[in-house]
Amino acid sequence: MLELFRSTIENNGYEIISCGILSAFFAQVIKFILFTIKTRKVNFKIFSTTGGMPSSHSAGVMGLSTMVGIIQGFDSALFAVSLGFSLIIMYDAAGLRRAAGKTAACLNKMMDDFYHHDMQSAGGKLKELLGHTPLEVFVGAVFGICFAYLFHWFVLG
Repeated sequence: MLELFRSTIENNGYEIISCGILSAFFAQVIKFILFTIKTRKVNFKIFSTTGGMPSSHSAGVMGLSTMVGIIQGFDSALFAVSLGFSLIIMYDAAGLRRAAGKTAACLNKMMDDFYHHDMQSAGGKLKELLGHTPLEVFVGAVFGICFAYLFHWFVLG
């Protein structure tokens, strides 16, 4: 059974997309575990939220890009395009989405002061944890790169 799995996804697009999806998923699992340890509360919503340590977006795109480099070559045009998109996504996570989260926090504070703790009349609170710190993005990227090498080694076994 394992041999059939390996022969199906080995050194092709299936291995690349599987690595990207699984590295993002396992980054979310790590985020869930860290949140549970830190708060001593189980919150399954962590699996579907953005923000936090490590960045699952960074893990996913860097896992995908690294796997493209492993299979197609780190000097290939496909790797260059993949890495370019990965860098844009990571920049967006640490820049634009983080700034949007800070803006949401400021607006929530203003609305809380204005509506005197009756946020439902204003439509509810805005989501504040949208982006990542540069460290969260970096850790997610390193996790994605390491995951890609381990995943490829497992598939080639």
